[in-house]
Amino acid sequence: MDRGAGILMHVASLPNDYGIGSFGKEAYKFVDFIKKAGFKYWQMLPLGHTGYGDSPYQCFSAFAGNPYFIDCCILEEEGLLKEEEYKNESYGLDRDSIDYGEIFISKFNVLRKAYNNYKKLGFPEIQKKFEEFKKEKSFWLEDYSLYMALKYHFELKGWYKWNEDIKRRTPKAVNAYKERLKDDIDYWSFIQYLFYEQWEKLKNYANKFGIKIIGDIPIYVAEDSVDTWSHPENFKIDKDALEPLVVAGCPPDAFSSTGQLWGNLIYDWNHMKEDDYSWWIMRIKESLKLYDILRIDHFRGFESYWEIPYGERTAINGEWVKGPGIDLFNTIEKKLGKLNIIAEDLGYLTDDVVEFLKESKFPGMRVLQFAFDGKPDNNFLPHRYIKNCIAYTGTHDNDTFLGWYEKTGSKMETKRAKKYLGLNGKEGCNWGFIRGIWASIADVAIAPMQDFLNLGNEARTNLPSTLGINWKWRIGKNSLSDELAKKIYKFTRMYGRCEENE
Repeated sequence: MDRGAGILMHVASLPNDYGIGSFGKEAYKFVDFIKKAGFKYWQMLPLGHTGYGDSPYQCFSAFAGNPYFIDCCILEEEGLLKEEEYKNESYGLDRDSIDYGEIFISKFNVLRKAYNNYKKLGFPEIQKKFEEFKKEKSFWLEDYSLYMALKYHFELKGWYKWNEDIKRRTPKAVNAYKERLKDDIDYWSFIQYLFYEQWEKLKNYANKFGIKIIGDIPIYVAEDSVDTWSHPENFKIDKDALEPLVVAGCPPDAFSSTGQLWGNLIYDWNHMKEDDYSWWIMRIKESLKLYDILRIDHFRGFESYWEIPYGERTAINGEWVKGPGIDLFNTIEKKLGKLNIIAEDLGYLTDDVVEFLKESKFPGMRVLQFAFDGKPDNNFLPHRYIKNCIAYTGTHDNDTFLGWYEKTGSKMETKRAKKYLGLNGKEGCNWGFIRGIWASIADVAIAPMQDFLNLGNEARTNLPSTLGINWKWRIGKNSLSDELAKKIYKFTRMYGRCEENE
């Protein structure tokens, strides 16, 4: 990756009048802001169709996009909506926070209206592109659209609670439900067409300015997903009961005495190897169409992963199990060529994991918040970085810088940070933190939008192992000022991370 700088900002956090960020005009304004700041990279959280808990790391599909991000104003411009058909909906009262309960109702009401208008009014050009889209994406779209139609038919229950025949995908049941739910299936396919159509235009706009999109994909898929329903053979599932045998998580550590019980199904890597990793090859191939660069969450899980017996209430009684290691990525590279991947290599790293990361040659991550434990050999200290890494002030799972500095960091940690970075309070300590990684040798330096705005933990994106308080933060409409862009550009240019603005 070219030496440069970037910003971490989820699409959901963009401002507008409709409850949640979208691919509309505010997203294009954000790209303009990125360009003014001299950034080469826009990193975002997964764009997948979120399920229960609204986490972008728990999605109904490894391939489908989030309908929430489809912009209503663009649909109006295309004639698919009238103004009153979306402006009269309720999207929540707080512009600074996402009300997912309101969005869940209002957004799908609006998208159903757009679909009905498409059918009723007739749009020959859209119809042609829609049919082409369905053919191009049929390998995942057909199962996804059937799955979503079934999910609503069975009152949003997980597939493992459906009627026995369709839960097991008997040919007779599949054909019967395809006929019975034909219109709903087409509706879900149409929503994906709208998502991909709008996203491709936004991505092309960013790419036109030399801005690359860093996308994020979770290592695991959700138990309640089309991937597990349509391909149970890829997972460690009791094939008779169709129940998980084991689930994923993290062992107990300094942050949690009981570990983290994620609950995701674990891949049957032996089966996947026999199948030449075809599902993973397709997943990476499609993800690299959606994004320019991939960050894979929990990358160490490919070398070894924490496996917990199904039914456990905590992650304590798990064990480390070997994963596919470098064999997986060697196979993918043979099929797809050189891969633009960032390895999320945080957490407990054994010698085997370190060796695996070296073999992959993918850049890992360095997070400045983890640097100040007082150990001179701490690899999160900027003077210990290597070129082939991505440096962050913090990630979506961390406190904001200000939240860490004022509240959660220990007195000794913040004292060391102040001394190491020369934080003097004159320009705002957040800028000293940002300069700490901007000045480093790391090829790429990235900070969350919240750190540029010097916001506290009220603006935190996610607090792991909690539900109901995450993924809600939104940026204020007037936050992306030219003044802020110029200040960021000053440092980005000073440390050789961009060319001189015209």
